[in-house]
Amino acid sequence: MSYGTTHSSGADETVSTRSVFGAPCWVSLSSRDIEATEAFYGAVLGWRWRTARLGLRFRTALVDGIPVAGIAELASVWQMAVAWTPYFAVEDADVAVGRVRERSGTVAVGPISFPPGRAALLADRDGARFGVWQGQLVTEWEAWRRAAPTFITLHTRDAFDAAIFYGEILDWSSGRPGCCEVEYAGGKVLLRSGGDVVARIESGSVEASTDPSVRPHWQVHFAVADVRACVRAAEAHGGSVLDESEHEAVLRDPDGAQFTVTGRRSL
Repeated sequence: MSYGTTHSSGADETVSTRSVFGAPCWVSLSSRDIEATEAFYGAVLGWRWRTARLGLRFRTALVDGIPVAGIAELASVWQMAVAWTPYFAVEDADVAVGRVRERSGTVAVGPISFPPGRAALLADRDGARFGVWQGQLVTEWEAWRRAAPTFITLHTRDAFDAAIFYGEILDWSSGRPGCCEVEYAGGKVLLRSGGDVVARIESGSVEASTDPSVRPHWQVHFAVADVRACVRAAEAHGGSVLDESEHEAVLRDPDGAQFTVTGRRSL
């Protein structure tokens, strides 16, 4: 969902969802306290902030001046879970929403207009939340990928079934020019765009639980220079560490939103 100042309204395909359809193109976080959220992620990831034009409840996170993520203080207003949500680029949000309904997914919000585009908040058949975005991109796709997220991972019951669900909605491996390609590697599914891995789908032991760390969910991975420094900052600012290795750590912010930091050298 777009929370930031976007490009001009000219029909420039290099900044449109038409140019990267099916690929993740944005991430957003629902929050209960936007000032506390700013302080935490500023300390852990070094982000700077600007108020989005949608109002004081919305912020855009910046890395070296590049918009990389949106935060919305809507968790209490809309009774939403506090969580990171990936958004996938689509050519037509209405078509994508229709496909989700046809395949027994859930439409939580939308499509609604956030000029110069349209967004919808959805969930797959197992309850993993994701969004779709139609229109001009907040940040040119390659610049966004270089600045912050490394990839996203879906932890779900059946990776292959999930790949079929998302593939039919997002036109993965459709043979159309520019579509994302799906690669089956052991028990995982890899999504590639332009040759780069931009998403993974993994089968695992996830049950119907109130804990988002064990039920089906999309996990956002952020590239960082120093994993250990992020861990220390998270602990110092009210967060918690769920798992840690030399090159990666799974963290939880004070509100309960889970995310992963991955060392750039290990990518």
